[in-house]
Amino acid sequence: MVDARATLARLIAERGDDYAAISRLIGRNASYIQQYIGRGSPRILAERDRRIIARYFGVDERMLGAPDSGVQTGKPAMQIVPRYDVGASAGGGNIAGDEHVAGALGFEADWLREHGWARSELGLLRVEGDSMEPTLSHGDELLVETAVELGREGVHVIRMDGALMVKRIARAPGGGYSIRSDNSAYPSWENVSPESVTIVGRVLWVGRVL
Repeated sequence: MVDARATLARLIAERGDDYAAISRLIGRNASYIQQYIGRGSPRILAERDRRIIARYFGVDERMLGAPDSGVQTGKPAMQIVPRYDVGASAGGGNIAGDEHVAGALGFEADWLREHGWARSELGLLRVEGDSMEPTLSHGDELLVETAVELGREGVHVIRMDGALMVKRIARAPGGGYSIRSDNSAYPSWENVSPESVTIVGRVLWVGRVL
């Protein structure tokens, strides 16, 4: 018999994850995996939960207690990306206060590696407002590479004057930043002092509900 709890604890430790993150990955409360591993409640993982976790770690479901019959194998490993409960305003600028992790999404590790993002610090933020139309729309989910410095021109999440915004930003000839809205109905700023802007992250990918 496979000790599924010990196996899961080992996988979490080896990946450098924590129990709360894996709980959020499967849509459970933050203490769910801790209770499963430490207290034996639930006795076994639900089939859906087991499948998601096995895919995330890139292991056979039987390592997590699945029976031999009906096991889905060959699923790619997943990388968990936290979703932050805060919007990056594409309008006038949303004041970000409570920036706690509200959930997570799993991205295929091979897909991230293919794009050169596997070793990046990643997070998900939502767009609020329409100042970046047509590039970004209200409600879009942004995959953001955090803890980066401004390199080439691109769409970035920034903090300016206490507001969290998503804008197109580039180096200006005078040594400052050019900060632009794609929607011409909204203002842009030229040669903004770098000391007044914090680069939160570079937008890598956008997802939206049709």
